[in-house]
Amino acid sequence: MPKMKTHRGAAKRFRVSGTGKVRRRKAYRSHLNGKKSPKRLRRLGRPTFVSEADRRNVERLLGG
Repeated sequence: MPKMKTHRGAAKRFRVSGTGKVRRRKAYRSHLNGKKSPKRLRRLGRPTFVSEADRRNVERLLGG
């Protein structure tokens, strides 16, 4: 059976951390930021981890 190909769109959006968790960026930071509070924008700027419910699907897209 051939190897799984990496989904290139997912590869640009997710990274696997050293402990095996999948990191992602938060949504709603790209535009219309003037109406959002600085506190909210700081929180949106920090990376977070993919939820356990979605992790298996994301790992499959990444070829794992």
